[in-house]
Amino acid sequence: MKYIANKNIAMEQLINLYTSVGWSSYTQNPRQLQKAVVNSLFAIGAYDQNQLVGLIRVVGDGLTIIYIQDLLVNPAYQRQGIGTKLINSVLKKYNSVRQKVLLTENTVKTRRFYESCNFNPCDKYNLIAFYKDF
Repeated sequence: MKYIANKNIAMEQLINLYTSVGWSSYTQNPRQLQKAVVNSLFAIGAYDQNQLVGLIRVVGDGLTIIYIQDLLVNPAYQRQGIGTKLINSVLKKYNSVRQKVLLTENTVKTRRFYESCNFNPCDKYNLIAFYKDF
């Protein structure tokens, strides 16, 4: 497995990865997805040979806050430490940034994963997150 920091990822690779995890709202507009990745603060991909099998991308100012926008691993490659390696790469790169935020679905699987990476659910601190879709 190779891990490469790169925001210029081929559209077909992105579509295949996002489709593999069922994130169809991203794949409805492939050009927008590709531009979103390019405009990210940071992105790193996990590659098996030349196939993109995992991706993490970060938005934010890189100084006071980062927001982990996407972390995804092709289901055929899950439970092999790829997601952990990707998230640890981001945490190492942005170690001095105080606020590291992400929003994800509330399932046992996702809670366990992010808690294993030392993230805390907002409800632990009497915090609330707000979300507005278009």
